[in-house]
Amino acid sequence: MLGACPSPAAAVNEPLPSARPAPPARYYWEDFEVGRVREFGRYEVTRAEVLEFAGRFDPQPFHLDDAAAAGSLFGRLAASGWHTAALAMRMMCDGYLLESAALGSPGVEKLSWPAPVYPGDVLSMRNTVLESRPLASRPEVGLVKSRNEVLNQHGQVVLSMEGFGFFRRRHPGGPSR
Repeated sequence: MLGACPSPAAAVNEPLPSARPAPPARYYWEDFEVGRVREFGRYEVTRAEVLEFAGRFDPQPFHLDDAAAAGSLFGRLAASGWHTAALAMRMMCDGYLLESAALGSPGVEKLSWPAPVYPGDVLSMRNTVLESRPLASRPEVGLVKSRNEVLNQHGQVVLSMEGFGFFRRRHPGGPSR
């Protein structure tokens, strides 16, 4: 499913696709219960994408050159962490955000890349809800704190981030659980 999408870098100076009406929301704030774990996504990282993204956005030698990468801590050509973050965003969109009543995010608190991503790796995601509460100032909106982890084909975490998302409530002003 994700493999058919253009790489994030390919879209940068291209015309934006026509806006499509959003499908009806399937997930609302009430669906993000503390402790809930979702697993989704499958994305095979290609050498061409690693080189393209790095060439445009993170042109450090270990992301662009095999010899330089061999002499680095990575030992071989590795994807930029920012490329991995962009792939995570795509998998989150396809995994649940585009089917949700998402209202954006106030930010990410923690972001780390505990292991490199290499061409040929197959990535997936795990989303764990850590906290969830309605906003006192806007009863129609709830705030969700999640940990999102990108895993490679060996189950090794290659990206971990904790952050927040705003979601419309299905029942504004209703019980907060």
